[in-house]
Amino acid sequence: MLSKIKKIFFVGMFGALYISFVAQFIYVLTMLFSGSIDTGFMALGMLSIQWLALIAARYLSKKSAGGREIYQGGGYHHNRR
Repeated sequence: MLSKIKKIFFVGMFGALYISFVAQFIYVLTMLFSGSIDTGFMALGMLSIQWLALIAARYLSKKSAGGREIYQGGGYHHNRR
C-alpha cells in the first residue's frame, strides 16, 4: 500500500518538475531573444544544472526502486529455472 502511494507521489512530483522545466526553458528562450543575452545565458546555465539534478534524482529513484524488487523475491528470475 505504501509503495503504491510512494509511486504515485514520485510520478506526480517528477511530472510537475518536468512541466516546470519546460515553462522555465520557454521563459529563458524568450529572455534570450528579447535582448538581455547575458542574463539569458546565465539563466540557461542554471537551468542546465537543474536538468542534471532532475536526471540524477530520477536515476536514484529508479535505482532504489529496482533494488527492493530484487531482494524481495519479485520478478521472474526467481520463478523460472
